[in-house]
Amino acid sequence: MTQLANDRPALSAAPGLGSGLALAIVSATTFGLSGPLATGLLTTGWSPGAIVLGRIAIAALALAPFALRALRGRWHLLRRQVTQVLLYGILAVAGAQFCYFSAVAMMDVAPALLIEYTAPAAVVAWLWLRRGQRPRPLTVLGAVVAAAGLVLVLDLVSGADLAWSGVAWALGAMIGATAYFLISADTDSGLPPMALAGSGLFVGALSLALLAAVGLLPMHASTAAAHYALGSPAWWVPLLLLGLVTAAVPYATGIAASRRLGSRVASFVALLEVVAAVLFAWLLVSQLPGVMQLAGGLLIIGGVVAVRLGDREIA
Repeated sequence: MTQLANDRPALSAAPGLGSGLALAIVSATTFGLSGPLATGLLTTGWSPGAIVLGRIAIAALALAPFALRALRGRWHLLRRQVTQVLLYGILAVAGAQFCYFSAVAMMDVAPALLIEYTAPAAVVAWLWLRRGQRPRPLTVLGAVVAAAGLVLVLDLVSGADLAWSGVAWALGAMIGATAYFLISADTDSGLPPMALAGSGLFVGALSLALLAAVGLLPMHASTAAAHYALGSPAWWVPLLLLGLVTAAVPYATGIAASRRLGSRVASFVALLEVVAAVLFAWLLVSQLPGVMQLAGGLLIIGGVVAVRLGDREIA
C-alpha cells in the first residue's frame, strides 16, 4: 500500500468525475437502506450481531465470482497487498460495524452516528498531516455546513443520552469509516476495486465470525416474518436484500467512487447515507422525517457541493 487516498490524480481525471459522483451516490443510498431493513428483523428477535454477520457473509459470497474475474488469476496482487486487504476487512468492514453496534448498545443512535460520521473531517486531517494537502477555505466551509446538516438530520437538538463508553466505541467506528475511505481511494496498489471489495468482505466476515465465536458478538435469530409498512415478507427476504443491496453493491461502488473522486470528496458524499436512511425509514417503517430533518438534508447536500468545489481548487 504505497499511497493512500491518491486524491490529486483522481481529481485531474475529469472524465471520471461524473461517474464517480454517480457511484458514490449509489453507494451512500444503498448503505442508507440497511438500517430500515434491519429494523424489521430486530423487532422479531434478531440481534444486531446476527444481522451484520449474515449481511457481510452474503455480500462476500455474492462478490466472490466478480472478485475472481477481476483478478484473472493474478494472485500475486493479493499477496502483494495482503496488508491492505487485512486492514480493509478488519477496520473498514468488521471494525466499523462491530464498534458502531457496540456504541448503540450504550448510547442513543443519533449521537453514535454523528461521532462515526466525523470520518470526513478525519480524512481531511489525515491528508493535511500526512500528504500536506491543506484544506481550502471552501472545503472547511462545506465541512461545517455538512456537519450542521447532520446535527439536524439526526435530531440532536432535542437532547441525547451520552455515555463515555459508547463515545469510545463510536470513535472506533469513526476510525473504521476513515480507513474505508482512505484505503478505497488508493490507486497505486494495482488491486482492482472488485477484488478489494470481495477479499475485504471475506476478511470482514471471518473477523465477525470470530467475534461471534468468542462471545463478543451476540447471535440471536428468528424465522418469524419481518414487518414493514409495505408488507411482511419472510425473514430471508430482508436478510438477502441486506447482503446484496446494502453491502455487496455499496462496498463495490464505494471503492470505485473513491478512486475516481479521492477520499476527501467521497467521504463527504457518503454523508448522503444519513439522508437516505431517513427517507427509507419513512417508506419502510413509517418514521416520518420532520421539517428540521429535511432542512438538514439540504445542508448536507450543500456542504458536499462546497467540498467538491474546494477540492477543484486543489486540483
